[in-house]
Amino acid sequence: MATETASQRVDTPDIHEDLRQRLTMGGFAPGQKLLPGPLKDEYGCSANTIREVLLRLAAAGLVHYADQRGFRAQLASARRKSDLVRFRILLEQEGAAESIRRGGIEWEAQLTASHHKLSHIEAEINRRAMDPHLLRLSCAAEWEFHDALSAACGSPFLRQTFRAIFDQFRQQNVTEATNFGYIGGNAAEHQRILDAALARDEARCRDQIRAHLERNLLPGG
Repeated sequence: MATETASQRVDTPDIHEDLRQRLTMGGFAPGQKLLPGPLKDEYGCSANTIREVLLRLAAAGLVHYADQRGFRAQLASARRKSDLVRFRILLEQEGAAESIRRGGIEWEAQLTASHHKLSHIEAEINRRAMDPHLLRLSCAAEWEFHDALSAACGSPFLRQTFRAIFDQFRQQNVTEATNFGYIGGNAAEHQRILDAALARDEARCRDQIRAHLERNLLPGG
């Protein structure tokens, strides 16, 4: 029994990361029940391990938990998405502005490389029929690009908070009803953000970040 418990502790981070990705990449429908029984069989662990992971994901805002009702993926809500994107814009603008002030050639290279990867995947999606594998790659590459914008900001807390808001926003936005968050014009928008950042133009970079995301805001947001 002691060996099984130790094994579960080792596996828990992998289970957490896999469920986090599924929740933020359209793997569960909004409001879908997350039952520890089937999930423990799927992951080959105990029900307690699954409950522990789901409680952590609930604390991160990706899962809703209620006594006697159990766990569900967060419901989709235009109000919730608008509120999340409002804070995402503020955090991303501040992170990018600080990176522009503090970042050097390594930051520029990291940002450029992440944009090149994202652009290549977006071009493949436009060229070929969309498939789940490309969508997963696109989601991962978009996070890398937006994370790289703030990579030189000097604030681990800002980046940690931004990741939490980014994940919750993505969960609201990456659904079957929204074509899993894919928008054809994203490539040009990302290019404009990159150009402003590399030009060290804080005001233009702030404007381009907002322009990239403001379609998700409710009127007056």
